[in-house]
Amino acid sequence: MKQWLKAAKKKIIHSVARTKQALGNRRGEGFVDTAVKILMGVVIGALVLAGLYLLFEDTILPTLTERIKDMFDYGGSLR
Repeated sequence: MKQWLKAAKKKIIHSVARTKQALGNRRGEGFVDTAVKILMGVVIGALVLAGLYLLFEDTILPTLTERIKDMFDYGGSLR
């Protein structure tokens, strides 16, 4: 019984130490940082595309325009 208690105590102390180390770790990047970077990329890309549309006043990506129109075409035409 004593051996089991010693082993359990050792495991608990080890897991507490690992938890403290993980919580105190300031290295790396978190999920929020990655999400903000992805969101910034999407917004900047959309702004560049909108700027190109305003600059040329024409369709820049014709296949994209066609696909978007097909996506919202509720007429039921199947290809």
